[in-house]
Amino acid sequence: MDDQRSDLLVPPERVRVDDDGASPHPPGDVVSRPRRSRLRPFLWLLLLVAIVGAAFWYFPRPGTQPKNAGRPASGAPVPVGVEPVEKGDMPVTLGQLGTVTPLAVVTVRTQISGYLMEVGFREGQMVKRGDFLAQIDPRPYEVALAQAEAQLARDQALLKNAQLDLRRYDTLVAQNSIAKQTRDTQESLVGQYQATVKSDQAQIDAQKLNLTYCRIVSPVTGRVGLRQVDAGNYVQTSDANGIVVVTQLQPISVIFTMAEDNLPKVMERLHQGATLAVTAYDRTGTTEIAKGKLYTFDNQIDTTTGTLRLRAIFDNNEGTLFPNQFVNVKLLVDTLHNAEIVPVSSVQRGAPGTFVYVVKPDQTVAVQKVKLGPGDGQRVAVLAGLEPGERVVTDGADRLRDGAKITIAPGDRSNAAASQPASKQAGQANAPGDQRPARPSDQQGGGHGRNTQ
Repeated sequence: MDDQRSDLLVPPERVRVDDDGASPHPPGDVVSRPRRSRLRPFLWLLLLVAIVGAAFWYFPRPGTQPKNAGRPASGAPVPVGVEPVEKGDMPVTLGQLGTVTPLAVVTVRTQISGYLMEVGFREGQMVKRGDFLAQIDPRPYEVALAQAEAQLARDQALLKNAQLDLRRYDTLVAQNSIAKQTRDTQESLVGQYQATVKSDQAQIDAQKLNLTYCRIVSPVTGRVGLRQVDAGNYVQTSDANGIVVVTQLQPISVIFTMAEDNLPKVMERLHQGATLAVTAYDRTGTTEIAKGKLYTFDNQIDTTTGTLRLRAIFDNNEGTLFPNQFVNVKLLVDTLHNAEIVPVSSVQRGAPGTFVYVVKPDQTVAVQKVKLGPGDGQRVAVLAGLEPGERVVTDGADRLRDGAKITIAPGDRSNAAASQPASKQAGQANAPGDQRPARPSDQQGGGHGRNTQ
């Protein structure tokens, strides 16, 4: 009993100290669980909340940034770039991808069999029609020609003897000395010899032609390619590669396609007798390579693509076009004269349709709907909606609205146009007969709209 009472009278602090010790309590002891172990999860939770709150307070939040960051303040003029509406000619062109196609590509093959004795060209050389290219051994065909000539001489002698006998038989038949049948038989024999002589002559002509084929010449004017066979080889008419390929380069053509919807306009211009100019550009479409003209077009439309093939001819005197080269082709169909022209960057598209921002004299902009015409990629013709001399916004239009105030960006080439009203005011102040200088207030007012940022 004394031991049990002593255990029960131990202070709580002593119990916690014992609990933290290394030795555990006996299974039979009745000891209450420490409160610090129950508060530990709450302490960790409070620490986590404190860390999150500190991070939320320290780092900036997106909502604290100004909504108009990067934009001018409300009511402030917007700096823009402007250009005046110009009046000029706008070409109506059709742009397509074309392929440079030679007018003649000839694979030079032998027409007889024999040993190739000589090659008379240099690879890549420019040759003219009739220039010597190769020589085949002519000796077998010279022998055959001599045989044919000998056969012809023999048959001509037989023919001459038969003709003499026929004349004798004619005399004897007139005297009733021989039967008429004998004369008729001799006349038939003369006809046979005449046919034999003609055959012999044909054989001679064939052998002479073979001798001509032994000397191979260029059939067209152009550039020879890489040699397909070397001298010393036995060539035959069945060789697929031939001896060399000759490609005509001057003139040369470009084949390109055109949508069937554009065919009526092109046909109309051709029926009027117009010569349509064609310009070839490089792959980027910026560097001009050569100029030519439309030559002809195909006789049917491709039903799978709805396009028509056209051929343009180029002189290619400088050799800038090469066979099978891909080029960008621009066909000049017509020219729109005295049209209002604006940069493509000034044209906007939105709810009103196609429009531009027109600069007003009070340095504000107004939305103006326009009707566009043909363009060349950098400029576009305006068929309706603008007048020459008006200024349109070309840069910074995405920050504008109808009636917004603007200021012309420094260095813009239209600053001179923007300052035109001020110049007119200065000119009115210095009218003829009045030597007084223009008022400073007028000059300052004219430049205030340009320099306000």
